[in-house]
Amino acid sequence: MVTRGLALLLLVLGLCTTAAGATGSACLDSAKTELEALYCKVVSEGQGAGLPSLTDFKRNDPAVQALLLRRPAARLGLDVPEIDGTSLTPAPAQAKPEPAAEQPAERPDPARQLSGCRLEGQRITCPQRHFELATNQPNSNLAKGVLGPDNRLGLTPFAGNRSDQEAVRRYLSGAYDRYIPKMVEIGLGANTMSFTAFYHAFHTTEDAGIDFARRMEQTFTLLKQDKKTLAVKARYHDNLPQDLSLCEVINADIIVCDDVGTNWVFVAPSR
Repeated sequence: MVTRGLALLLLVLGLCTTAAGATGSACLDSAKTELEALYCKVVSEGQGAGLPSLTDFKRNDPAVQALLLRRPAARLGLDVPEIDGTSLTPAPAQAKPEPAAEQPAERPDPARQLSGCRLEGQRITCPQRHFELATNQPNSNLAKGVLGPDNRLGLTPFAGNRSDQEAVRRYLSGAYDRYIPKMVEIGLGANTMSFTAFYHAFHTTEDAGIDFARRMEQTFTLLKQDKKTLAVKARYHDNLPQDLSLCEVINADIIVCDDVGTNWVFVAPSR
């Protein structure tokens, strides 16, 4: 059974929630990185409108945190720390115990196989075709209109019982299989959430009484808006998956791998 781990782009982004309540020394005391400390500074200076809560902000990987902070920090004349590899310089803060390791969420349909395929660094080679590691793309490489308002993520709201774990996983599997190609479409293939992050984003959002599909749509809209004006690095680290068992097919053109700490998307070149 292929499992999913914890990695990017995104979320849980409580994007249209307010960051109020995260101000003051309590916020700074809880900050463990420079980005978290900058978040506290931005909010304390009254520029936190549209930012997620501090709890939700921390659930994002550094690349997304930096993306969220870039505009409000610029309004205050503050620099966003550079991302170095997969970690940032810790911010001065009171020492706190490390949280328990997050358990990967299992994807349904374990019959999906990569039989005959080989993992070769930045390429997955299969009998009939190959897949290249996706990088973030400049807007000049994107299809016309993909950053426009008519391009929607389009997830269907969950209508089942959240205590039914099989129903939840089926729903999230379908939603994730739409989310990944949409991220590639807008040129953010190197900034994707793992299935586990997606899974926990769903529960955290729904626990707060917020519709997950709607929140994800709001997030997608924000990413498109920022992508129009903000440059992104092709990749934020040089890590690569070490084993094909970490990988699973999303559709005929996309394979996703993760090792709990990092998510990788491999895309087949256009025929």
